[in-house]
Amino acid sequence: MTSLEATIAPATGLADTAAGSEPLAPARRRAARGSWAWLGLTPFAIYVLIFLALPTVLAIGSGLFDSDGAFTFDNLAALGDPVILQTFWNSTWLSLLTAVIGAVLGALVCYAMLGLNETSGVRTTVDAASGVLAQFGGVMLAFAFIATIGTQGVITQFVLSATGVNLAEGGWLYALPGLILPYVYFQVPLMVITFMPALSALKPQWAEANLTLGGTRLSFWTTIGIPVLAPSFLASLLLLFANAFSSYATAAALASQGSQIVPLGIRTALTSETVLGRENLAGALALGMIVIVGIVMWAYSVVQSRAARWQA
Repeated sequence: MTSLEATIAPATGLADTAAGSEPLAPARRRAARGSWAWLGLTPFAIYVLIFLALPTVLAIGSGLFDSDGAFTFDNLAALGDPVILQTFWNSTWLSLLTAVIGAVLGALVCYAMLGLNETSGVRTTVDAASGVLAQFGGVMLAFAFIATIGTQGVITQFVLSATGVNLAEGGWLYALPGLILPYVYFQVPLMVITFMPALSALKPQWAEANLTLGGTRLSFWTTIGIPVLAPSFLASLLLLFANAFSSYATAAALASQGSQIVPLGIRTALTSETVLGRENLAGALALGMIVIVGIVMWAYSVVQSRAARWQA
């Protein structure tokens, strides 16, 4: 090796080392940041642990164990009682009916807004109102219906004085059929929130291609629009069903007597643990409710993942 080569060689080696270290430095920094990034999920993890995992464990524990801590199937055997089965059936048909009505009406509202600009006043107002009304439930919603169409409600008294027809005759608002209107009230805006993004994701190029090939507006919806939107619609329908099935506060405020649906049955079991001669019946009811809602939400995730394929 000449003196010139000996002079260049170390410099070249240092340059190679420096060049090789340049891409490694950002990688190390990214790895360091990634190792701490999981801390951002800590609040959410704590929330899920306290309000989802812990209640589930307590429901299973109280449903499968007696008051002495001994393992038993007696509480689960109560789920086969005709009264309990009727309670689950009431919750099922009420949730399914209000979910279907809410899904159809909400989809029509989304379709009506489809032609509006996203920054228009009407669409902005509807979006904001949907976000508020979807969370407007519980005692407030029950009071609103009692004050308007209850026995002494404003609309009830107005119609009674004008036509002689009593809208609140029979006290239907305080029975199981009276839950249909309040449930639909918050189901429709929830459908608008969940289904509008899918409807907005329809590409204009698809409609243009349909027209180019000689199609019509009807053929676009029957061959492209509806098949593409079907998974998103079904996913939103399942979400609405789970939302209605697990609702408690509105039903508790309106139907103060009886346990026509599962959440009210849990309340009755908690206030009187000797129902049907079985202790911890509330845990068994909660366990059955968790299983049903869990299956529905699993189906929702499967359908939603399918719908997300073309939305990406």
